[in-house]
Amino acid sequence: MVPQSLSPTPRLSLLHHRPFALFWIARVATTMAFHIQGVGVGWQIYELTGSAFFLGLVGLTQFLPICFLTLVVGQVVDRYDRRLIGLLCQIVEGLAAGALAYVSFSGLQSKESILAIFLVAGTARTFELPTMQALVPGLVPAQDIPRAIAGAASANRTATIVGPALGGLLYVGGPTAAYGTASVLFLAASLFFALIRLDRPPLKREPVTLQSLLAGFGYIRSHPLVLGAVTLDLFATLLGGATALLPIYARDLLGTGPWGLGLLRSAPAVGALATSLTLARYPLRHRVGKTMFGAIVAFGVATMVFAVSRSFALSLGALSVLGSADVVNVVIRSSLVQIETPDEMRGRVSAVNSLFIGTSNYLGEFESGLTATLFGVVPAVLIGGAGTIVVAVIWVRLFPALAQVDSLER
Repeated sequence: MVPQSLSPTPRLSLLHHRPFALFWIARVATTMAFHIQGVGVGWQIYELTGSAFFLGLVGLTQFLPICFLTLVVGQVVDRYDRRLIGLLCQIVEGLAAGALAYVSFSGLQSKESILAIFLVAGTARTFELPTMQALVPGLVPAQDIPRAIAGAASANRTATIVGPALGGLLYVGGPTAAYGTASVLFLAASLFFALIRLDRPPLKREPVTLQSLLAGFGYIRSHPLVLGAVTLDLFATLLGGATALLPIYARDLLGTGPWGLGLLRSAPAVGALATSLTLARYPLRHRVGKTMFGAIVAFGVATMVFAVSRSFALSLGALSVLGSADVVNVVIRSSLVQIETPDEMRGRVSAVNSLFIGTSNYLGEFESGLTATLFGVVPAVLIGGAGTIVVAVIWVRLFPALAQVDSLER
């Protein structure tokens, strides 16, 4: 028997599904908190060190937990209550943000203490992201999964507009204000997770074996569409990420303060929000494979424009286009992965997918910091943008079936 809240209602607004509405609000709060914290950490680390390399280390502290805990995370997400896991992650991240506020207020801040606390937050986020990906399909009817993924993306993008801008304004009053606000938002998100109720059968708990631990990797490897989608995002974003270098652009190349950094970090979400809201209302119907590859190329071009811009307005525009292209890729890729994966495998597949996402995002930040140290900031971003375009061309030839995917409907 299908629960009433999950009965087929294709055109019902996503927010009429109470579990999804609570999830959406929680994601807005969490993502705002994450970006407020990110602005604070980026500016504070650059103030303390003046080093692009240490900005890259911020990304590395987020990548290491993903790298070492992926297999464990997949098992946990497939064996235990995903709602409870999400709740606990928000609490840990809230406490970590509170610790950042404390060391800043007490004058105990150092690059080592900030990176250590951020590592703890990154560990919680390692569990959080696969949990969120695996949880979304259970919040709405099956036919609404692509819309729900786009709707969840709109939550992230909404918060990514407000969060960094608010973080930059709060940081003007000191890092304690920024981190304290982030802590409150994380803890508020945990309350919304506590209110989510799902009437779903219990997850199967198969014995933990080496085979079950590696099942996520095995599933992705045996399904070319999923393999092509996640590896395309891995290599394209790994090369194209310039987020770690935004404090340098804001202060040294564009001549702004923390408020400017906040606006630069918000800019990708402006384009992404408009695009994700459009996709939630008008899902992509045809030629989704070609659209995804086109979005990757647009991402690379926008990155290169940003690299050479010395106009604050042009930089904001380029980052907005970059965010719009990125959300098209995210919605198509995430929909393909979730639709092609059975529910009992979603935790492990989502954990591996998060490993690839974390590698591209966080290791990409470390790569950007290292490349900028070796070649300079502008060449590093230019190389990354060009590399993204090259990856898209190569993947069209390696995974032709992915480029020929016409529809996300199953």
